[in-house]
Amino acid sequence: MKQKLAIIKIGGNVIENQEELDKFLTNFSKMSGPRILVHGGGKLATQLATRLGIKSKLMNGRRITDVESLEVITMVYGGLTNKNIVAKLQSKNINAIGLSGADGNSIAAHKRPKKEIDFGFVGDIDTVNSTTINTLLNGNLVPVYCALTHDGSGQLLNTNADTIASEIAIGMSPYFETTLYFCFEKKGVLMDITDENSVVKNINPSTYKKLLDEGVITEGMLPKLENCFHALKNDVDNVCIGDIGMIDPNTTLFTTITK
Repeated sequence: MKQKLAIIKIGGNVIENQEELDKFLTNFSKMSGPRILVHGGGKLATQLATRLGIKSKLMNGRRITDVESLEVITMVYGGLTNKNIVAKLQSKNINAIGLSGADGNSIAAHKRPKKEIDFGFVGDIDTVNSTTINTLLNGNLVPVYCALTHDGSGQLLNTNADTIASEIAIGMSPYFETTLYFCFEKKGVLMDITDENSVVKNINPSTYKKLLDEGVITEGMLPKLENCFHALKNDVDNVCIGDIGMIDPNTTLFTTITK
C-alpha cells in the first residue's frame, strides 16, 4: 500500500491575510505524513511593482510577465512570500524548505509560445523531478514551492501555482497515494455565490457539464476545475476544493472532484 501524500495550494487571499495564513499554517502543521505546499504571490507582486514604478500588465486577468515584472515576481514569490511562510512553519516545528522549480531541477518548463497574446516569461510545465522531491520528503523535509519554474537554460519563468500543484501531484502519484487540495476563500464550489454554505459536495464529469450549462460554474473557477480533472485523469487519487478549514479532519464542508 502506498503512503499518503498531501499537496496543498494556497492562493493570494490566504497569503495576504496574516490571520488566515496563520490559521492555515497551524492546520497544515497538524497534518500527519508527508506533505507539499504550493503558493503564488497574490497582489503583493503588483503592490511592489507599483512602489517601484513598474506598471503591471494584465490581459484577460492574466499577468503579462516582461523582464521587469519577472524580477519583481522572483523577489516576491521566491523571496518575501516563500521565506515568510517557511519561517512561520519552522516556528510550528515543521522543517520546511523553500523552493522554486529551479531548485534541485524540480520543475522544468518552456516559455509559452507567442500566439494571439505574448505572455512574456510565462512557463508551461514539461517535467516534474520526482526524484528530487522524493529525496526531500524522505529526509523529513516539507517542500514549499513558489510559482516559479525554469527552462534548463538559465531562465526563470512565472508559472500558474494551480498548475504547479497539479503537476507535482501527477509527478508523485506513481510513488504515493496523492491528494491534491486547492485552498481558496470559499468553502468549495458554490451553487449560489451569495450563500457561503451552498457547497456542491461532489463534482464528477457529468455534474460538471450540468453546472456549466446552468451557469453555476463561471470563468474564475473554470481553470481550477480543469486542473482538477487533468490531475484525476493522470492518476492523482483525490482532489478537493475549499477554504483553509478543508485540511482539518473535522471539516466536512468542501467540494470533492471525482472521475
